[in-house]
Amino acid sequence: MFLPVDSDENKHHRQSGFHYLTKNMKTKDLIHLGVPEGEAMQHAHGFIREFIAAGNDGAALPQDISRIIADPSTFFDDPLRAPLARALDRPAFTPRAELAPWRQWGSDLEAEAVKQMANACALPVAVAGALMPDAHVGYGLPIGGVLATENAVIPYAVGVDIACRMKLTVYDRKANLIPGQRDRLANIIESETRFGIGAEFKDRRDHDVMDEDWSVSPVTKHLRDKAWKQLGTSGSGNHFVEFGAFTVTDDSLGFPPGEYLALLSHSGSRGTGAQVCDVYSKRAMARRSNLPKELKHLAWLTLDEADGQEYWNTMNLMGLYAAANHELIHKHIAKKVGAKVILDIENHHNFAWKETHVVNGERKELIVHRKGATPAGEGVMGIIPGSMASPGFLVRGKGEPASLNSASHGAGRVMSRKKALQSFTWSGTKKLLKERGVDLLSSGLDEVPGVYKDIHSVMAAQTDLVEVLGRFDPKLVKMAPAGERAED
Repeated sequence: MFLPVDSDENKHHRQSGFHYLTKNMKTKDLIHLGVPEGEAMQHAHGFIREFIAAGNDGAALPQDISRIIADPSTFFDDPLRAPLARALDRPAFTPRAELAPWRQWGSDLEAEAVKQMANACALPVAVAGALMPDAHVGYGLPIGGVLATENAVIPYAVGVDIACRMKLTVYDRKANLIPGQRDRLANIIESETRFGIGAEFKDRRDHDVMDEDWSVSPVTKHLRDKAWKQLGTSGSGNHFVEFGAFTVTDDSLGFPPGEYLALLSHSGSRGTGAQVCDVYSKRAMARRSNLPKELKHLAWLTLDEADGQEYWNTMNLMGLYAAANHELIHKHIAKKVGAKVILDIENHHNFAWKETHVVNGERKELIVHRKGATPAGEGVMGIIPGSMASPGFLVRGKGEPASLNSASHGAGRVMSRKKALQSFTWSGTKKLLKERGVDLLSSGLDEVPGVYKDIHSVMAAQTDLVEVLGRFDPKLVKMAPAGERAED
């Protein structure tokens, strides 16, 4: 139906359209027009409000927004449309003329993981990189990848399990008590830990982290209650809690050399951290929609953007939350053990840090992403685990500049979970565990020792990055039951 421009019926239709668009134009309508989620979407909603407030015809909004999307730069000088236009602007992707300098530790690494590292160093925001000896393929940045950027954070270079970490506590008890107290220690782990997707304690645990500002992002504000329910739990995948024998030969730790009872744990920020990654990685990919397919998961947010600042603050909150989970696990278990803690060490990976490094002779503040890699600055203590049947090591960083002061976060996988289920049996695994003196309380077949690299080879490949101060041998291991979807 075509109506005369000045007819009353046309005015009625225009007013109806005005009412519909101003009252009912939702995010899904803007997505249909081509507005990406994230910062641009926020500006689109702001533009709609300003557009209507200025007395414009609401029925013209779809066409107006489409014009801005089609050629944002033509609206940069338009006070009303400039904020949305600048948020929508997609300059052509231009990789660095030369790859950012990076170095690899270890040999026989997966070719695809090495390629992923090189791709990351082609980003225009990349400054330097390093690949650790436990490296294997990840999303965007490989696991074991370290990437320094300037004024930019890459959600997928941090990873899904934000601030996943290791924590070791050593008790003033000798390790030789483990065989005689096997059942008691097993009961303590079973009662004071929770594993699996959605795992939570019936009676919530308390920690000051819940008093932090959880409104730093809509994600954490919405999931605060869920995060509190899961406080002190461990999740699934390669997460574990285990008693073991800690052997120390170095007298610099403050107690005599010998073999001690110790507890080692590995987990992160649970489902809340995964949701944070999902939301902000999608925003980054929408903002950098011009990236080629192989770089899609390396989309970044600048720290000048609202989304970049929001993600940065949320990532740091997840760091505090992950640390609180470990603190509670170790606190409750130590109380049940009834022993004094004589050493307490933790370090984390899947995180981004603001650090100062020398680049081309100039000191610069950089954002250093360590995805499956840990800080190893001079004198920095850390833990590098092996597998449920191989040792982990307490280490002290040497501060190697070429590695961006980093080291591996573990042994690193040599096969996918699907391949592991096809390659191993429980009968063979149980035989190996018995030979190593390990009691397994629960685990999936995709986490058996054979899916990991030889930890001794990994450690040998990074002697210039860390020095070993002690060794942890697992004896009583708890992981998520078989069949759980991995969260690591």
